[in-house]
Amino acid sequence: MFKTIVWATDGSELADRALPVVTGLARAHRSKIVAVHATEILAGRFGGGPLLADDPELVGKIERQVEELRRAGFTAELRIVRGIDGVAAMIAHTAASVEASLIVLGTHGHNGFTAAFVGSVARGLLHEAECPVLAVPPQKRLSTASRQSRVAAGVG
Repeated sequence: MFKTIVWATDGSELADRALPVVTGLARAHRSKIVAVHATEILAGRFGGGPLLADDPELVGKIERQVEELRRAGFTAELRIVRGIDGVAAMIAHTAASVEASLIVLGTHGHNGFTAAFVGSVARGLLHEAECPVLAVPPQKRLSTASRQSRVAAGVG
């Protein structure tokens, strides 16, 4: 069903949390994985300058993750894209160019005012992508009461 899965990654912990979902789906569907790292170049009167654009440590981390995927038996590649179109649009365009069946990304899980103010790549992808988008939320900390009830039930 999913011939090619795009893993949208910015190298963050949230993006890393989406990777097991990607590998699980890729294993089940024998999918190719395309890791996409998009960097928006902000242009202004002082010229364009990439934001976190070519951080060698960040790019190196993602390259190592893609290499680990290959060693684990997956067909995987890395696409690094830069532009002024916005991260969601660049990811969606790259996904279309590789004929992706699914885009998977981690999300902050913001809602309400925070999401409206901060913006969201996941939300942008819902409008831009030609294929389904799967957003993997961060793990939420359990409240003390919830944690205690899970321990009492023998599941925590």
